[in-house]
Amino acid sequence: MDKIEKKSEEIVSKDNSNESDVVVSEKNQHVCDICKEIFTLESSLITHQDTIHNKRKDYSCEKCEEKFEFQSHLSRHQISEHRVHKDFVCHRCQKKFVKKSSLFAHQKLVHKDREDFTCNKCEKKFENKSTLLKHKKIFHEVFKNYLCEQCAKRFGNKYKLLVHIKTAHESRKIFTCEKCEKTFQHKRIMIQHLHTVHEGRKDYPCDKCEKKFGYKSVLLKHQKIIHEGRRDYACDKCEEKFTQKPSLLSHQKTVHGGWKDYGCDKCAKKFGKNSDLRKHQRVIHEGRKDFACKYCEKKFGDQSNLKAHQKTVHEGRKDYACDQCKKKFGYKSHLLYHQKTVHDGRKDYACDKCEKKFGHISNLLKHKKTVHKCGKDFVCDKCKKKFRQKKHLLIHQRTIHEGRKNYVCDCCEKKFGGKSDLLRHQRLVHEGRKDYECINCQKKFGLKENMIRHQKIVHESRTDFSCDKCEKKFGRKTDLSKHQRIVHESRKDFSCDKCEKKFEEKSTLLLHQMTVHEGPRDFAFDFCEKKFGRRTLWLRHKKIVHEGSKDFSCNHCEKKFGRKSHLLFHEKTVHEGRKNFACEKCKKNFGLKHNLRKHQRTFHDCR
Repeated sequence: MDKIEKKSEEIVSKDNSNESDVVVSEKNQHVCDICKEIFTLESSLITHQDTIHNKRKDYSCEKCEEKFEFQSHLSRHQISEHRVHKDFVCHRCQKKFVKKSSLFAHQKLVHKDREDFTCNKCEKKFENKSTLLKHKKIFHEVFKNYLCEQCAKRFGNKYKLLVHIKTAHESRKIFTCEKCEKTFQHKRIMIQHLHTVHEGRKDYPCDKCEKKFGYKSVLLKHQKIIHEGRRDYACDKCEEKFTQKPSLLSHQKTVHGGWKDYGCDKCAKKFGKNSDLRKHQRVIHEGRKDFACKYCEKKFGDQSNLKAHQKTVHEGRKDYACDQCKKKFGYKSHLLYHQKTVHDGRKDYACDKCEKKFGHISNLLKHKKTVHKCGKDFVCDKCKKKFRQKKHLLIHQRTIHEGRKNYVCDCCEKKFGGKSDLLRHQRLVHEGRKDYECINCQKKFGLKENMIRHQKIVHESRTDFSCDKCEKKFGRKTDLSKHQRIVHESRKDFSCDKCEKKFEEKSTLLLHQMTVHEGPRDFAFDFCEKKFGRRTLWLRHKKIVHEGSKDFSCNHCEKKFGRKSHLLFHEKTVHEGRKNFACEKCKKNFGLKHNLRKHQRTFHDCR
């Protein structure tokens, strides 16, 4: 170690307390004036500023001369605007390119025969030394296990630690904290530590939000990230930007390097970051949702999800705009999904049972659960009904088999078995809220499952449920079951307990009981003499017929309806073009069941 030369000059200055503070000024070092990162070569500094801070647009479209910051943006522009196709295919890895020169550059870089630079940690091979060093810096020196006990700085190997100790700490005065015995090389840093850590002083207030900090460096970092919104560290592979360099390195290591070092001991799932592992265990295995929305009481397992929910649902913000069609989205994930599926036409997730492909993994999982019946592991011991989650099984047993409904609505006194059901009822019925918006047509829904069903049937044109008797297909399993029960089995499962008359549908039975068996109609009008057996029906008739109220508007054409059922029928038949009732004699389809029966009576003499 005596042969190690000191590469820095020490400039000694005196402070007011006559103690010496040593400031190390490195020779031949070039500091970025924006983010303070240090470079040994001036050319490296210029490249850093051009790519990270100045956003140079070096990629020009040869057809319209528009310039782009990234090659991926140029390629996407050429494909969408000029209908340029990726006609040049690499015969080794099947990767496609727009230009022949890009293919040659790819082959020269990626598939060059000689690979002289091999990583001694993971045996990965590289074309040049600089790429190898960058790889080692990102993937093998993120975890710096050698700690300097004097200044808490970490190093990737023991040799670098020893060099640091010799150059930074030897022959220097050490200042020890009298409270915790921590040592410092500068007296002013020791005093600052004493003030902030042991006395709790925060002498640096933010002039924008009045938040206080113990260190000026932390204040500056807070202002840069929170109030200026700066993200100075950009990933050169996917263009995502970060506020701190460690976050960028972690992103490159886990996302692009595929490193997942943290495994869950309960389900063997792996994660790239320890924080993601802890969040997974807290939300999935412990079932914790510690973050509640102050507006609607909805709970979330992660604070970032809560903030995104409040921003998009309650504030109506859409901060993410597509650079190709200018469509806006409330969530970044929705924007990326939109670009990937709509503009790039990608469907990366294939079902291993039927080979059907999907643009998003959530759609694949829903498909496997609904079509292939994967994932329902919790079975009710009384009725054999299956559930995907244990809590849903317990709620089912408590409400259906035990008849317990402990949650009462304070608006209409209706009772519910679970608190979530009560909150959903209040949100939909009494507040009229529709918090779920379709990312394709902006139609809003009160329930998430209705939105998903809408996307599946309307935008994906999926009819996953086929009748094994007539090969007719349906978008919902309930429609298939109803079709088989009525058309092929001619079943009438709903019997009236007063006259034993049978009906095909429960709604028809209830209407029969209400009109035939519920006795005198006590609710009547002075001006139309129509009578009703229930006050709710009387009020609805008065509101729709005599007051002309039409509270249900179509999101497609703004047409209004007095009843929700009329609106749904209008949307189904006019805008979705659905005709679910088929004549078994001539195969003609109808939107309404009574139109089918009228047709059968008229043309086929069916009574």
